[in-house]
Amino acid sequence: MAKGKEIKIDWLNKLLFKFWPKMGIRYFANKMGIDDSRARQAHDLFTGVKKIDIFPSGSGYRGFILILDQKTSLYFYQDGDHFKYDGYEMGEYKKGDVTLFDTVKTKKEHRY
Repeated sequence: MAKGKEIKIDWLNKLLFKFWPKMGIRYFANKMGIDDSRARQAHDLFTGVKKIDIFPSGSGYRGFILILDQKTSLYFYQDGDHFKYDGYEMGEYKKGDVTLFDTVKTKKEHRY
């Protein structure tokens, strides 16, 4: 969970989460001073996507490609200790390999 202000959740807010979870998340993000516009944009992008494939970058640089519904590719490259978005292309793409991450070891500090 992200670090931020600690807030109390009373019974009224529990009802908000139960019946209108998106509104509840936005309400508490706002109370904690978090701008949720990027999360909403990402949600809007990925909500309609039925299939996501991941490929290693073929550019010779360390990175990866996300393919959305075998029609849109999003490119990311490593920049120090993180990845940066590098653009997109559209076209027809082949299926990905769902076992891509099978050999990746997870570190305990990255788990929630």
